[in-house]
Formats: sequence, C-alpha cells, structure tokens
Amino acid sequence: MAKSKLGRGLNSLFTEPIEIEKTANGTETVTTLRITQIEPNKDQPRRTFDKEKTEALAASIKEHGVIQPIIVVKNKDRYKIVAGERRWRAAKMAGLKEMPVVIRDYTEQETAQIALIENLQREDLNPIEEAIGYRTLMNRFDMTQEAVSSTIGKSRSAVANSIRLLSLEDSIQSKLVSGEISSGHARALLSVGSSELRMALLDSIIEKGLNVRQAEALAKQLDTAKDKKTPPQVDEQLRAALDLVECQLSSYLGTKVSLIHTNKKGKIEIEYFGNDDLDRILKLISDKEII
Repeated sequence: MAKSKLGRGLNSLFTEPIEIEKTANGTETVTTLRITQIEPNKDQPRRTFDKEKTEALAASIKEHGVIQPIIVVKNKDRYKIVAGERRWRAAKMAGLKEMPVVIRDYTEQETAQIALIENLQREDLNPIEEAIGYRTLMNRFDMTQEAVSSTIGKSRSAVANSIRLLSLEDSIQSKLVSGEISSGHARALLSVGSSELRMALLDSIIEKGLNVRQAEALAKQLDTAKDKKTPPQVDEQLRAALDLVECQLSSYLGTKVSLIHTNKKGKIEIEYFGNDDLDRILKLISDKEII
C-alpha cells in the first residue's frame, strides 16, 4: 500500500497522480484496460457532465485516440476511476473498447481527496457538487473543516460557507446547479431565516434579475423586518408577505418604502428627497410593473 500523502500538501495530492509513473529504466507504466473493466467513482464529486463538451471530446478521441491516460485504482476485479471520468465517458461515446490507464495504489481517503482536488483545480464543479465533496471528506473520513481546508488549499471559512449551501431547500440548490443564481445569491438567501421568505426572495431574484448586491440588500431588509413588532391584528404569515412586498418596492424604487397595514385599511409610504427624486420614482412607477 502506498504511503499516505496526507499532510504533504496540495501539490503532492494533485500533481503526483497525473504524473506518469516510470519504471527503473525510465519507461512509462501505462496499462490498457477494457472499457467494461472500468467503473466510475461513486465518491466523484461531479454529478453533472456537460453533454456538448463530452461529445466534442468524443469526436476528438475518435480522431486522435485517448492522449492522456486516466488514473484508476484496483477495486476487486474491476478498476475505479480516480481522475478522468469525462475521458472515460467520451471514450465510451466514441465507441472505444479499451483505453490507456495508470493504475495507482491509493487509500480510499486519498482516492476521494484526489477526485475532489482534480475537479477543483480545473473548476469543473458547480457550487453544490463542491459542497458535497467537502462534506464527503468530513463525514466519511472524520475530517474537520480545518483539515479539509488545509488539504484542499482553501480557507476554513470558504469551506464552511460552501457546506452551508447544502442547508438550502432542494429547489434553491437546483437553481444554483443550473446557474440561474450564483453562490453570492445563495449566500444572501442563507441570511434569511424563514423558508417561506427565502423562496419568495428566490422568485424575486430570478424574476427581477437582481444582482448579488441587490439580493443582499433585500435579504437584509427582510432580516430587519422580522424584528419589527407585528400588530396583533396582522398574523405572522401576512406580515411576512407584506415585509417581502415592502422590500421588493424598496429595492426597485431605490428608496425606503413602508407598508402600514391593519385589518380595515393600510397605506404605503414612499420616501423621496426633493422634486428630482420624486420625478424619478414616479417615472419608475409609470414605466413598468414593479411587483
């Protein structure tokens, strides 16, 4: 069994696996395996593979073959991919029956770490895949956030913030995976304590095309609004809805907006500064639907 490389830093974990091992006489130890002997790594952090990129790689493989061997470890009578699953998928798509591999003797922990690092180095992971990768290292191998950050080469706060994304609702995570919202938007959503308000804020971000700063400002207003004393005649669910509308109006109009509501009546107060600011607000109201 190969000596563990934990504690030897990012370079030893990432660069050594892709360096082709050489024998005493300097020849490369590249082995050819049947495609059917190779299986993907269930701990592979990347869950999605871009179809167009894979098809383009398959076309290249058809013409030139697999130029760089993939890295595998022996797993009983089969071989598990450590690095290079996209190449393996493309080779299958190209109709290859076999492909070149380099067989390494890694521990289970090293295999999981290298698979994560290889993708992180190439920025192949979406934010949720990255977070799942960190959580896998922590849960499966009893690693602390500090140990993960040291191994991956990122700050502990970056690892912690990444893992926090997994506490978001599945529907929000799916928007993050699809790219409809960014990690910055997701962090803004995390700052809102109510699930109902998070979902409403998500809708507002997508429908209004809010940038991260606008989303953060709206989230902050929602967070402030939750501390406001709710009149006894307004139930909490209605107050939450009013708070969201208040924040949406404030965000769009660029000024403070207050909704004062009772069971019988209510009013909207819009703050403005001078005639020019009033004209600006009136133009916004008349030009488009704001909620």
